[in-house]
Parts: sequence; C-alpha cells; structure tokens
Amino acid sequence: MHDAQSIVLRYIATWNEADAARRRALVGQTFTEDATYTDPIASVRGHGALDQLIAAAQAQFGGLQFSLAGGVDAHHDQVRFTWQLGLEDPPVIGFDVAILDDGRIRSVYGFLDKVPVLT
Repeated sequence: MHDAQSIVLRYIATWNEADAARRRALVGQTFTEDATYTDPIASVRGHGALDQLIAAAQAQFGGLQFSLAGGVDAHHDQVRFTWQLGLEDPPVIGFDVAILDDGRIRSVYGFLDKVPVLT
C-alpha cells in the first residue's frame, strides 16, 4: 500500500489550493478518474465535480485553510483522519474515511462534527 500519510496530506493540499489550474492538477494526482466524494452536504463523482466542490468550499470559507487535526489511521486500502478548517477555534471540524486505489483516492466518506450555525 502507498504511504497513507502522504496521500492524506496531498488530499488536504488539494482542498487548500486556490490556483484553479494547480488545483485541477492536484485533483488528477489525488483522485481516481471516477472518484466519489460524499458528505452530509454534497455527493459528487469525477474530477470536474470534485474541483467544483472544492472551489465552492473555498469561496464559502475564503482564506481558511484545511489541516489535519490528529493522526492518520490506515489499514488495507482504507484511511481515516480528522481535519479542521482554520487553526484557532475552527468553524468546521470533520472526519473522513477514504478508500485508496493504487496511491490515489477512489472514494471519500465525510462526516461533519462541527459546523457553523447559520442565522
């Protein structure tokens, strides 16, 4: 199995990349062509949809960066990790499980542990 820590760090970097061309390149390096991403808010498939989802998240939370909020746990072709958006009192904290396929992500199942209350 490829190094799960490196794959997760590339995944986080993809979510943080603001330059559209570099982000699309990272999406291609990080995800399989038919990759899926599912969380309580979104369910998408493929590179184009993933790129659009990431761009929308960046627009919504402009300037905040994703980071790991703990260790990466992996076995077989599965990896789980907690992430946060922002460093101090992060408005969003989540937990993802990813299924890997030859060094790239085939599926992500995301859970949101903390989200901002919209008024």
